[in-house]
Amino acid sequence: MTAKIRVVIAKPGLDGHDRGAKVIARALRDAGMEVIYTGLRQTPEQIVSAAEQEDASVIGLSILSGAHLHICPRIMTLLQERGLQDVQVVVGGIIPDEDVPALNSIGIAGVFQPGTPMRDIVAFIQSHAAAAAPSA
Repeated sequence: MTAKIRVVIAKPGLDGHDRGAKVIARALRDAGMEVIYTGLRQTPEQIVSAAEQEDASVIGLSILSGAHLHICPRIMTLLQERGLQDVQVVVGGIIPDEDVPALNSIGIAGVFQPGTPMRDIVAFIQSHAAAAAPSA
């Protein structure tokens, strides 16, 4: 039996719009993943703690506020400090094209901008989480 992919979906920072995060959470759940939604206004510390407590293999961040270049490096640092560098991090939201290389360079596995089909996001997470999973 294959273990379900566990995904923490988080809304970091002060952004109060979570409809997109909830739509993604539902799509991932419908695809057979176990999804933990942390709610609005989460700090990087809260997000990483949730991923650690839930034994998540993926963190999905929904960022519409423009704070992605501030929040993402902090999350990646915290994951490294806690020995959780195997947790894949993906980001969705309003991310300018010119910021994608910077996010990838710090270890963000995937960046999804407005209009990305749900099936592409699901397939990306499935393939990357499977590739990162330890073989039994």
